[in-house]
Amino acid sequence: MMKQLIDSFIDYLGQERGLASNTLDSYSRDLRQYGLYLEQAGSNAPEKASRATVLAYLMDLQKQGKATATIARRLAALRAFYQYLLREQRVQQDPTANLESPRLERRLPKVLTVKEVEQLLKQPRTDTAAGLRDRAMLELLYASGMRVSELIALELADINLDLGYIRCEGKGSRERVVPVGSISIESLREYLRHGRGELSPGAEERSLFLNHHGRRLTRQGFWKIVKKHARDARVSKEITPHTLRHSFATHLLENGADLRSVQEMLGHADISTTQIYTHVTKGRLKEVYARAHPRA
Repeated sequence: MMKQLIDSFIDYLGQERGLASNTLDSYSRDLRQYGLYLEQAGSNAPEKASRATVLAYLMDLQKQGKATATIARRLAALRAFYQYLLREQRVQQDPTANLESPRLERRLPKVLTVKEVEQLLKQPRTDTAAGLRDRAMLELLYASGMRVSELIALELADINLDLGYIRCEGKGSRERVVPVGSISIESLREYLRHGRGELSPGAEERSLFLNHHGRRLTRQGFWKIVKKHARDARVSKEITPHTLRHSFATHLLENGADLRSVQEMLGHADISTTQIYTHVTKGRLKEVYARAHPRA
């Protein structure tokens, strides 16, 4: 029963609300964990769960040492699930109603300095097809603030180098057009002229960034590339696939860009998500003040 309910809920999220596959996978995974808990507790009927059942589940997660963010995400998945069941008249009441999410500590994203970004971007060699590809990818990420998933999903038809923009599809299948700068455009031109043809023996593959087999580069493949160039650049900070995205947003705000424009370029549905970068820039201003002011 639980499996069928989860499957119908995931179908609803995908077909009617248009959520991305990664989001659907996350909901499915979290709800399967809840179903496993119910089964171990002697029930596999989510429609019979009470508020006490959900509270016991959340406390169990806490005892397991799960992070606050994980518990909050699991509760959010349960809320959405039970709202769906309520609408479908599979339950008479929502056991998650009025349950408060655990208070999250908002972690500030890790960002690179402009000098560190420049050091990273100059690592790929430009005398090989793979090096031209790597340079183009890193330059484009920093120039556009795209997510890695958006970058590797790009196809040839999504770029217009003459007009200087990239079309990409973000979360929830929301499409946006992002401007890119002259350095990134030139890196892409070089890759298309001298690199991509070596990686792709045929014209049928329309993906922009290719692996050594001539197929679309994967997220894992991109992550290996970033780690290699970060090591070569001797950047001591921890680098994640989103580091250049975070650095893009922070550097724009530090140089006077307005928050709404940055929100649009990042593809954030809610401006509150973008506002975290204002905390980063304030933190950096404090560091500069502490280093530079004689009475700091």
